[in-house]
Amino acid sequence: MTQDRPGDAPCFAHDLVNGFPVDHTTWRDVTRFRKAERARLLALRDQMRPPERTRQADVISEGLDRLVTPGPGNVVAVYWPIRAELDLRNWMRRCHDAGATVVLPVVAEKEAPLQFRKWSPGCRMTRGIWRIPIPAQGAVLNPDVIVSPVLGIDVQGYRLGNGGGYYDRTLAAMERKPLTIGIGQDFARIDTIYPMPWDIPMDKVLLGDGSSWRRETD
Repeated sequence: MTQDRPGDAPCFAHDLVNGFPVDHTTWRDVTRFRKAERARLLALRDQMRPPERTRQADVISEGLDRLVTPGPGNVVAVYWPIRAELDLRNWMRRCHDAGATVVLPVVAEKEAPLQFRKWSPGCRMTRGIWRIPIPAQGAVLNPDVIVSPVLGIDVQGYRLGNGGGYYDRTLAAMERKPLTIGIGQDFARIDTIYPMPWDIPMDKVLLGDGSSWRRETD
């Protein structure tokens, strides 16, 4: 059993991270690991040539066709590609043409859950926070499916993103959890991200080499 150090406060409020009781040494080590992994994976992503990104996006789109059946009444959240993310805009158009409602994530307020705003081909776009393109207007809807880009992802479905925690924060706030699909390049699979209590795993994973898996559950 770990003993209190002399002078420790009599409560554990000072050991809360994101509202969870977390050992600060563990949190520090995990944070360092994730920062290094992000840098490594971003470098690999930046090195990928555009034709290979297009090929892997096509592989992902074919995989999504097997997992998602878009149609009237379905709300499908995708994303607008930035920083060499895989470009699924052709798949977004196909979803729209099939009658589904396509929505894009919007950071309406920093460190708050995402909103999902309706998108359609040719709709007017504007720049949101961090200058990410978002629909200039449109209804805010709750998605049935969320397709989320990842930098890295492990066998349990825990994703390594850009570090803002927006998808975890959003999923935690939802009363009805949608189907979540993490997608990434062929190098995105890692052994573990060392998940913390606030991390929420994806239900399914698709990578650019055609590999896929479901989240392991007890």
